[in-house]
Amino acid sequence: MRAIADLCVVPIGVGVSVSEYVAVCEHVLREAGLEVRLHAYGTNIEGDLDTVFEAIKRCHEVVHEMGAPRISTTIKVGTRTDRQQTMQDKIDSVNEKLES
Repeated sequence: MRAIADLCVVPIGVGVSVSEYVAVCEHVLREAGLEVRLHAYGTNIEGDLDTVFEAIKRCHEVVHEMGAPRISTTIKVGTRTDRQQTMQDKIDSVNEKLES
């Protein structure tokens, strides 16, 4: 089953800047073969549902291995069975409506 997810992994107890941890998670997601789009407060992910969840788990493992004692993660996941839809399809749909 295909999924589109929005992920925000926040390491706690590592100081103010978390970009190093975000970059490591981006590598994990890409290495899993997922389509990813970084945005200001998270990452959109597109791919097989099981692969998405496995990669999120791996993000937690890697961030803990980097020394983060605690992680708070927000995940939103959408799936469809009526048709295939990509992240770009969703963006294009809204942009079309903005133009009319």
